[in-house]
Amino acid sequence: MNVFKFLVSGLLICCLSAAALAPVYALTVEEARNLATGETESRITALTKAVEAADEKTFALIKAMSEDSAKIAAGRVLIMQDDKLIDAVTGAVVALPSDAEDVVSNNRLRGELESAIAALKLFSTNVQDRMEAASSLLKEPDPGRLAMLERALAKETDAEVKAKFLLAQAAVRLGSQDAQLRKDAAIMLGANHTPETVLLLNQRLSDETDPLVKSAIEKSLREIESSLKLGENLGALFTGISLGSILLLVALGLAITYGLMGVINMAHGELMMIGAYATYLVQALFQKYLPHFFDWYLLLALPVAFLASAIVGAILERLVLKHLYGRPLETLLATWGISLILIQAVRTLFGAQNVGVENPSWMSGGIQLLPNLILPYNRLVIIAFAAFVLLAMAALISKTRLGLFVRAVTQNRPIAACMGVNTARIDTMAFALGSGIAGLAGAALSQVGNVGPDLGQGYIVDSFMVVVLGGVGQLAGSVYAALGLGVLNKFLEGIAGAVLAKIMVLVFIVIFIQKRPQGIFALKGRSAEA
Repeated sequence: MNVFKFLVSGLLICCLSAAALAPVYALTVEEARNLATGETESRITALTKAVEAADEKTFALIKAMSEDSAKIAAGRVLIMQDDKLIDAVTGAVVALPSDAEDVVSNNRLRGELESAIAALKLFSTNVQDRMEAASSLLKEPDPGRLAMLERALAKETDAEVKAKFLLAQAAVRLGSQDAQLRKDAAIMLGANHTPETVLLLNQRLSDETDPLVKSAIEKSLREIESSLKLGENLGALFTGISLGSILLLVALGLAITYGLMGVINMAHGELMMIGAYATYLVQALFQKYLPHFFDWYLLLALPVAFLASAIVGAILERLVLKHLYGRPLETLLATWGISLILIQAVRTLFGAQNVGVENPSWMSGGIQLLPNLILPYNRLVIIAFAAFVLLAMAALISKTRLGLFVRAVTQNRPIAACMGVNTARIDTMAFALGSGIAGLAGAALSQVGNVGPDLGQGYIVDSFMVVVLGGVGQLAGSVYAALGLGVLNKFLEGIAGAVLAKIMVLVFIVIFIQKRPQGIFALKGRSAEA
C-alpha cells in the first residue's frame, strides 16, 4: 500500500512538473490561419492576441508575413526558412502544394506587423535586438506592450539590457492611471539623460494634474537638462580642439614658408589638396590590388601624400618663387594664379565632383562618454596625429642641422649666407618641408570629409590667421592660435551661428593684431627689429 502511494505521489509530482515546464502559449493551426487570412480587422485582432503571449513559432510566422514569404494551402500556413518550406505550426519540412497561395498583407497590416516584430524582439536571443526593442519602447511607450515587457524583464539576465527594460517600463508607466506609479516612473526616467526622455517628460508634464507627480517630473527634467548641457559644452570643446588640430596641421607648413621666406603662398591650400588626392589614389590601389590589407592603407598614404606635396612645392619654389623674393605682392599674385592652375588640373584629372575616402575600420565608430556626447575615433586619431607632427617638427627645427640652418636664415639671411649657408638650397628644402606638411594635413582632412578640387580654399584664410595671430615663424604660437581659434569658433557658432561666428573671430584677430602686431609670441633676434 505504501509503495502504491509512493508511486502515485511520484506520478503526480511529475505531471505537475511537466505542466509547470510546458509553454504557456503555443501557436495553433486556427491561430495561424487567423493571422494569415480574413479581414484586416480580424487579422489585426489575432495579431494583437498572438503578440501578447507569443512563442518562437509565432515570431517566425509574423516575420515571414512581413517579408512576404508566407503561404497558405489546404488551411495550413507555410513559411520559407533557410530555403525550406515548413509548416508554421509543427515546424515540419513540407513540399510546396500545387494549390498554395501567397499570404497578402495591405499597408495597414504591414505597419502592425512591423510594430509586432519590434515588440517581439524583446525575447530575441540576440542582445542587440533586445536593446533595440527596449529603446523603441522607451521612445514610443505603448501601454499594450507592458505585460510583454514585464515578461521579458522577468527572464532577462543581461544587466545592461535589464536596466534598459526598466527604463522602458517606467516610460510606459508614466501614462498610468496610478499617480504613485507615474511619480516613481518620473524619478526613474530622471536617470536616463537623453533628449528623447526630455521630450517624453515634457509631454507628460503638460497633461499632469497631480502636484507631487508634476514636481517629480520637473526635478527629473532639471537633472537631465543639466547633464545634457554639460554634454553639449564638452562636445563643443572637443569639436573645437578637433578643428584646432586640423588648423594646426594646415598652418604648420605655412608657418615655416611664411616665416622663413616671407612668401604669401596662396597655393598652400592646393598643396593640401594634392595630399588628399594622393591619399585617395593609395586607397583606390589598395581596394583593387590589396583588399585584404585595406585597413592599413593609411600607413602608405601618409608618406605618399607628404612626398607628392613636397615635390610639387619644391618645383614651385625653383621655377617661380625664387625669382620673386622680396616682392610680396608679386608673390601673392603668382601663387594665387598657381592655385587656380592646380585646381583646374585636378578637375581635369579627377573630375569636378568630390571623391570619397573611406576610414579604415579601426577609425570607424567612437567612444560614448555621455548620452549626447560621442568622440569619433577618426577625430581622436587626427588630434593625436597633429600632436605627433608638431613634436616631429619641433625636434627637426631645434635638434637637426637643417633646423639650425632654417633658424639662421629666418633670423638673418645675409649673415647666414656670409657664414657659408647655402640659402637657396635651404629655401627649397624648407618650402618642400612646409608643402609636405600641407600634404599630411590633406591626408588627415580626407578622413573627416569628402575630397574635392576646392578642398584647400576653405582653410587658406584660417591658416594665415593662425600664423599671424601666433607670431610669424613661431611653432608654439601656432599651437595656441590654432587651438584657441578652433575652440572660440565652435563656442561662438553655438551662440551666434556659423557666419556671425566667423565675423566675430575675424574682428577679434584684427583688434588683437592692432594691439600686438608681433602676435602671441614675438620673433627673437635682430631681424625682429629690422
